[in-house]
Amino acid sequence: MQQLHGFIVAVAVTSLLTGAPAARASGGTHVHCGDTLTQHTKLTHDLSCPGTDPFALRVVGQGIVLDLGGHTLRRTGPENVDSRGVLVEANSTVRNGTIQGFGMAVSTPEGANVTNLRLHQLAIRDNRTAVYNGVVDMRFLITECRVEGNFVGLGNEFDASTGSFDVRSSVFTHNGTAMFADYHSIDVLDSTFTSNGSVAYCWHGRVRFRASTLAWNASVSTIPNDGVRWCEEMRFENTLIANNTAIAPSAAPVWQPLKLSMLDSLVVSNGGGIQASTETVYIDGNTFFDNASGLTLSDRESAYPVVLTGIIRGNQFLRNDGDGLRVHAPSTPTVLNNVALGNTGYGLFAPTAFDGGGNVARDNGAGDCVGLTCAPY
Repeated sequence: MQQLHGFIVAVAVTSLLTGAPAARASGGTHVHCGDTLTQHTKLTHDLSCPGTDPFALRVVGQGIVLDLGGHTLRRTGPENVDSRGVLVEANSTVRNGTIQGFGMAVSTPEGANVTNLRLHQLAIRDNRTAVYNGVVDMRFLITECRVEGNFVGLGNEFDASTGSFDVRSSVFTHNGTAMFADYHSIDVLDSTFTSNGSVAYCWHGRVRFRASTLAWNASVSTIPNDGVRWCEEMRFENTLIANNTAIAPSAAPVWQPLKLSMLDSLVVSNGGGIQASTETVYIDGNTFFDNASGLTLSDRESAYPVVLTGIIRGNQFLRNDGDGLRVHAPSTPTVLNNVALGNTGYGLFAPTAFDGGGNVARDNGAGDCVGLTCAPY
């Protein structure tokens, strides 16, 4: 009896330290393909599950943790775009392992009673869609994950889901489109995007990058204007955009969000410049260096056009091919305290902009300033 009492105390202490009781799947001590989980669960081995089944694992217990235990949950059999890895129907956490080869690696189905899902320290590889939302007003928190080799990294059900993806300290690499925003907002902090076909497709929603790196991708973003949906804002803060083949794909070379914001970011050695047609800009404290072209702004196309306004302040346009900054008429942003040096075209070309003063330009191939009074030093 004394030994049994000691065992119970040890289990209680372990549970206190780990924050959860010993993991068991519903119906037994071992987890099998097709199980529905109602309590904290930890895998003890890899699971290879047929892609023809409705799901590999389903989470229905509110607040539970599915810990993959460092193991891999993978699809077997022919590729199936409708196959599901972890189907989540309750607020929960999925962590610590690999999910590979499914149509949807982690997904929330339409009508499920779920509003919050945390994904932590997962490798989500070689799926059709890594994280898929089918729920209205859904919030994802994605921390320390690696999203690799998927056709789409973050995606959602068209016209049937809304919500947000908060991405923290994660890596997206070798995906077709890393993130897709349609009636969703995406907020990215301290994350890295490399070797993707496109980092973000902002169709209807908003995308924000903070303290992140976007490098060696085929393109940075697609921001279309189809007259029905609109990207509310594309925003970069303290972010590196470097060595990408293009800023936007050739099929949609001009970004058309309602607002473009860039603060304290570096745009360096890209195969194209940023071309944006938008209603409002806030471009402050950035450096555009050695790109195939600089920053080009114009009014956004619309049935009821709005003249572009905003602030372009304290930026450096250095050694870009073409113009450093070009603002097409009739746009009227306020341009002040910028520096343009050594661009092959004009340094600052903004014939209809408001001149806020303090602009400096020299050694630009086509001329230093148009529409602005610039000093050489």
